[in-house]
Amino acid sequence: MLLVTAVLAAVFISVYTSSQHSIRQASRDVLERVISEDSAISKSDGRQPSAPPEIGGGHVQLPYFTVEVWNVGSVQSVFVTGGTYSNLEDSDALKEILSECLTQTGDSGTISDYHLRYLRRDNGFFLRIAFVDMSVEQETLKNLMASYLQIGLAALVLLLGVSCLLAYWVTKPVETAWARQRQFLSDASHELKTPLTVILSNAELLEAAQLPERPARWVDNIGSESQRMKTLVEEMLTLARADNMVRTSVYTEVNLSDVATDCALSFEPVAFEAGKPLSYEITDGLTVIGDAEKLRQVISVLLDNAIKYGRDKRPVSLTLRRNERHACLQISNECDPIPQEQLNRLFERFYRADASRGEKSGFGLGLPIASTIASEHRATLRAESDAASTRFLFTIPLKK
Repeated sequence: MLLVTAVLAAVFISVYTSSQHSIRQASRDVLERVISEDSAISKSDGRQPSAPPEIGGGHVQLPYFTVEVWNVGSVQSVFVTGGTYSNLEDSDALKEILSECLTQTGDSGTISDYHLRYLRRDNGFFLRIAFVDMSVEQETLKNLMASYLQIGLAALVLLLGVSCLLAYWVTKPVETAWARQRQFLSDASHELKTPLTVILSNAELLEAAQLPERPARWVDNIGSESQRMKTLVEEMLTLARADNMVRTSVYTEVNLSDVATDCALSFEPVAFEAGKPLSYEITDGLTVIGDAEKLRQVISVLLDNAIKYGRDKRPVSLTLRRNERHACLQISNECDPIPQEQLNRLFERFYRADASRGEKSGFGLGLPIASTIASEHRATLRAESDAASTRFLFTIPLKK
């Protein structure tokens, strides 16, 4: 705002200075014209003064008058020789004006008390002095300054409001990023702490064990928790590479129908064991450009979530259809409706809509990874939920 204020002040001062110079130059032009013209006529000649000079193409006329001062011996004679003023001859006002004018050394100047600007020229035998009224000039500059101040204050108030909005808009993502970073560190530490605790505990028991039948179970615990921690680190590495825009995908022509079919066949036994039968309807021949393994990972994450969090003995469905120039994959299950505020956060890292699911529900990184893969493939991934079902919709452009 200080910079904007300085710029506005510089602009207004420049415009005001330019306008002031133009107005003053106009009054000087009037003085030059009236003093150069032989407009002063003596009464004995019977000639009339010329019309007042016009400024601005005949639209504005500045009041003026001209005076000749003759010095004959010790006698000074003053004649008003022309102008638009009346009743100046032998008046006290004229005497005061001339007295102040003649005491000044310059050939041009101003008489502040009477709001006059003058130009003096010595013709040898007499002085010719032209006066022009400055009140119009001063009033114009005063109004101009008042207008500039009003415009400047209004502009500053408006810019202040816009600046506050822009500052909020610019800093909001930074604030969100910091909050997510703090949350990420907290959640990652929590997720890593559990397997490390199990590994250390089993290692201590293994070291102190005396019975031969127990170490095998403890070794299994160490192995399973180490694998769990490895999976977490790999998922975090995937997201870190995406954040750093490190492209690891190899794009080729992919038959998405075949990929979806393979995933459905792979998860069919898992769904059957969980008591949640999987049904699927897949349109053949849908080809896209992408990384087959990454697309397989997206479908696997969505199927895993649908089976894991669906109601017992309720079906899970997968459909893949063509929608104009896109392939639309939808995976749905029957579960409790997810509130809208939680639905918008499902793709945040380590976020779980249901905190009661416990440690074995995963790390909360599957959906963020799927969303990242969708972005890499110029696809969209969104979630919908209502009383009937919860649906994840993956839409990707078909090969042209």
